[in-house]
Amino acid sequence: MKFAGTAALVSLRRIGAAVLALLLIGYVWPGEAGPVSQPLSKVLRSPATYQAAEEVSLHAQHSETDEESNIRLNVPVHSDMDHMSVCCLHANILDFYVNTIFNHLSDQYPRLHQLHSDLSRASLDLKEHGCNLVRYRDHQHVVQFRNKLAKMEHGRGLIKAMSEMNILFAYLHDSCVSATH
Repeated sequence: MKFAGTAALVSLRRIGAAVLALLLIGYVWPGEAGPVSQPLSKVLRSPATYQAAEEVSLHAQHSETDEESNIRLNVPVHSDMDHMSVCCLHANILDFYVNTIFNHLSDQYPRLHQLHSDLSRASLDLKEHGCNLVRYRDHQHVVQFRNKLAKMEHGRGLIKAMSEMNILFAYLHDSCVSATH
């Protein structure tokens, strides 16, 4: 009987050690394991950022031609990808906006400065929470987005990209606010 008690105690110690190891892994790599309810970026939950994206989009849509209004740069991802992968895919496009598109625009759009600042913060947050943007750079949706944009005249492509800022924000919100690690 004493032997069975000792074996049970050894098993419990091993289980305890395994649980402790898993908890430490979650502590050391919070981007890989963390609370499911933790938002990946609080900026994506901000009504002010949502409103700024809407205003910029509406302002840009007034400058679109009829032909441009029928083109969609941002495409929804309908696949078996998990939420985090979809989030990182859209974060890659966001990074393109932050580092390329916004840098070519002046203050011709209302609240553009606020939107650029907020979305730069969201991009950093997503990178800090594990979005490896290099991994998604050549994904078919990202390549399709960049190709459609490249086919448009420079100025027209920028207008089109800004007209879809609200769509990108909605995709980011839907896939990144509730993404799990």
